[in-house]
Amino acid sequence: MKLVSVEQMRAIEQEADSRGLTYEQMMENAGIGLADAVMDSLGEEGAQPVAGLVGSGNNGGDTLVALAALAQLGWDTHAYLVRPRAADDPLLARFQAAGGTLLSVEDDANLERLDGLLEQVGVVLDGVLGTGAQLPLKPEVARVLARVQARAEQQNDFAVVAVDCPSGMDCDSGAVAAETLRADLTVCMAALKKGMLRFPAYEYLGELQVVSIGLPDDLPAWAALTDGVVTAEDVLAALPQRKMDAHKGTFGTALIAAGSLNYPGAALLAGKAAYRIGAGLVRMAVPGPVHAALAGQMPEATWVLLPHEMGVISQDAFDVLGKNLERVTALLVGPGLGLEDTTAGFLRQIAGGKAAHPTRGALGFGLGSAPAARNEDDPRALPALVVDADGLKLLVKVPDWHAKIPAPAVLTPHPGEMALMTGLGVEEIQADRLENARRFAREWGHVVVLKGALTVIAAPDGRARVVPVASAALARAGTGDVLAGMIVGLRAQGVDAFAAACAAAWLHAQAGLAAGEWLGDASVLASDVLDSLPEVLQGLFEAE
Repeated sequence: MKLVSVEQMRAIEQEADSRGLTYEQMMENAGIGLADAVMDSLGEEGAQPVAGLVGSGNNGGDTLVALAALAQLGWDTHAYLVRPRAADDPLLARFQAAGGTLLSVEDDANLERLDGLLEQVGVVLDGVLGTGAQLPLKPEVARVLARVQARAEQQNDFAVVAVDCPSGMDCDSGAVAAETLRADLTVCMAALKKGMLRFPAYEYLGELQVVSIGLPDDLPAWAALTDGVVTAEDVLAALPQRKMDAHKGTFGTALIAAGSLNYPGAALLAGKAAYRIGAGLVRMAVPGPVHAALAGQMPEATWVLLPHEMGVISQDAFDVLGKNLERVTALLVGPGLGLEDTTAGFLRQIAGGKAAHPTRGALGFGLGSAPAARNEDDPRALPALVVDADGLKLLVKVPDWHAKIPAPAVLTPHPGEMALMTGLGVEEIQADRLENARRFAREWGHVVVLKGALTVIAAPDGRARVVPVASAALARAGTGDVLAGMIVGLRAQGVDAFAAACAAAWLHAQAGLAAGEWLGDASVLASDVLDSLPEVLQGLFEAE
């Protein structure tokens, strides 16, 4: 699913028109797609009264096409002109010929007709303003939207469907006017607009659907887009095949260097997540006291006891780690390490390790790749690397750290950790999460997973993806450890770094939503997110 700026979308439509796909045909395709989306989402009980709030631009045109199509299928349709359209507008003529009723704000000084209309419909299509809307709104438009908003809050008996975007939303910045209608469903034309996946805009979208406007896949401006939204289809394409004749080696070995006496649970959550996402074997490299606390809780793991000082991994531990990298195909460092100086020494030595070289052709791996093979002649060679949490905080203290670790590593900072790594303020990072993640992925040469509501994943080559989920269920200690374990589990199976990060982040978000539905957001623990993962995976495969 593509993600575009307003300017990019204009350029795409202009190029499509110049190549023979006219604006009129794009509008027709958009309107039919809108009508189909309304019927699929809101037409379970059959045809019902529907009103379209119609503006003077393309969104108004899309709305009129949809209303005409619905009228032809037996729906009781009404168009309310919020902004004037040409008297000879063929879309208005077609709508009325199909049996639709036309009203106008110009003949409704007190908005009494609008009030009456809203009392009788079950669906309202918001087609007043499009993606090019400028804030603040003009008074006459604001007045109508405010009345509909008030009625929606009072009656709560009609669904609002935003046409391409809710009217009053800045689709680049994510700002919204006070009068903007909260949609139950937003039907986007061709692609999501970047501002939609920023706050506060995201809170106004409701369910998201994208419909085609007929753009050819080989349209240069369309094909050149590098940003997108992670979808279930993307995740299915990334996940390894599970063939009947596979064995544990088929699905790789994840080694997790994590935990300390104060934070043993972080290691446990990461290790279990690596198994739950499909890794063949998980080795847990932990301080001795952590092993004593966790071994009985994870009988499936094998254990590497690392040298420690007062319960934290010591700087001498890298020698032990290096001797236990045989057949390890991915390494996670960071969850629950703590920030002691001796552990910082351990990270300095990891940054001095050498990258392994990937091999290809093993059975059962998505994207045509197999687990990364170590250089057997060098016991210090590192496999595919994931760095999380305290590992990031310690790693960035190493000069030129990004040039010293195997590329592409997957780095998983939350905004506070990203601020520490970049020198930017948290507010500055949050102001443009996508571009900040992209910038530093390029500068560092590694995949960046900027966690938080609407997680962003960026690759060194400039690609970026957004996970379109924001849930308070995931605002809990330990959920990041689960995500890191999922990523290393996929990397262990040979999934490409960017694809693994995207797939894990999407699955993690869906597991958070599932846990929230089951327990309520306030009661979800990180272990509940982990426990919900099998259900999410099963549902994904069943829907395939």
